Amino acid sequence: MTTHKLIGLSGSLRAASYNSKLLADAARHYGNADYAEGDLRLPLYDGDLEAADGIPPEVRKLAEQITAADAVLIATPEYNKGISGVLKNALDWISRAGTGAGNSPLKEKPVAILSASSGRAGGERAQMMLRWCLMPFQTRLLQGPEVLVAQTHTQFDDDHRLTGDINLKTLQGLMTALKAEVER
Repeated sequence: MTTHKLIGLSGSLRAASYNSKLLADAARHYGNADYAEGDLRLPLYDGDLEAADGIPPEVRKLAEQITAADAVLIATPEYNKGISGVLKNALDWISRAGTGAGNSPLKEKPVAILSASSGRAGGERAQMMLRWCLMPFQTRLLQGPEVLVAQTHTQFDDDHRLTGDINLKTLQGLMTALKAEVER
């Protein structure tokens, strides 16, 4: 059995981030995979910084991790009805880290998106915004099933694993679809 490489991008930097917990649990449900979470603690995108110093080393590292991965998992919280600034900033840098126009590390990469949010919609609006933000990258973005984890403080057990039959069934379905897309 082939071991796939997965990279997770969490739109939340908090140490106890539910989105990071969701990514780790998604990788566990994926099955036979080497999983790493990318570090999104990047400088704010600034064209003058890029012109003067080039792509920062931490952005190059993230781009290399994405390039080496078989698939990308992106988990976004919902901040003010959209994605977090951390995630948008990372996408802006990633768009600049390729080898030229149309050569993003995300191009043709299978991508699954998930969200965990304290609100009752589970990050649905953030996922819609993220879909728009990913459009220029020309990814192989999965359309579903949608993993929308609401009221996060009640949805994870003491081992940081997702609970609830509907949540688990949806997460397993998304990981099955991602695996099929990787193997396609």
